This record gives sequence, structure tokens and C-alpha cells, in this order.
Amino acid sequence: MTMGDRLRELRLKKSISQEEVARQIGITRSAYSHYEINNRQPVYETLIKLAALFDVTLDYIIGGESSKQENTIMPDTIEIIRLLNNMDHDKRKRSIDQMMKVIQQAE
Repeated sequence: MTMGDRLRELRLKKSISQEEVARQIGITRSAYSHYEINNRQPVYETLIKLAALFDVTLDYIIGGESSKQENTIMPDTIEIIRLLNNMDHDKRKRSIDQMMKVIQQAE
């Protein structure tokens, strides 16, 4: 089964449209439809969002067997990753240091 077949199957199981999937992961319906017909491959960040939306592992989306997400990636976690990826090295390090301080204080 191709990745496109798998994405289509997951979307139909969830009974949502391509438009709804695209809206929830922040891309155009056209871009998403290209994934389902195997004309394009999603970038890593989009794969993470798709796995979270469909509650499956990345491995399952790209063709593996295990479908159940053991540790669901929360949408806010995806947003933190996106923000960190867009920062320069120094700002990313300072942000991670701040997050670590908050976590240590909460323990």
C-alpha cells in the first residue's frame, strides 16, 4: 500500500474531507490531494501533523505495519517544534534553556 493509499484510507475512516484534513494541518486542499494520489510527498513537519490528526505512527503513514500511536503528539508540541525550527541557533538554545528551567521548577 502506498503512502497516498494509506492517507486516503485514514481520512475515510475518520469520515472527513480532504478540505478538512488540509485545514487542520495548515496546508491547501490541493497540496493534500497530491499526497493522496502520490504526486507529492509531505515534508517531515506535515507528516507529524498527519500522524497526530489520524492518531497513528509516522511509520504507519509511510508504509509500516504499526498503526496505533503509543505517545500521541499533542498539537501544542508540534507548534513548539515549528517555532524552535524557525529560530536561529542562539535563540533556540535560550528557549530550550528556559523550558528546562520551567520543567525543573515544576518537579
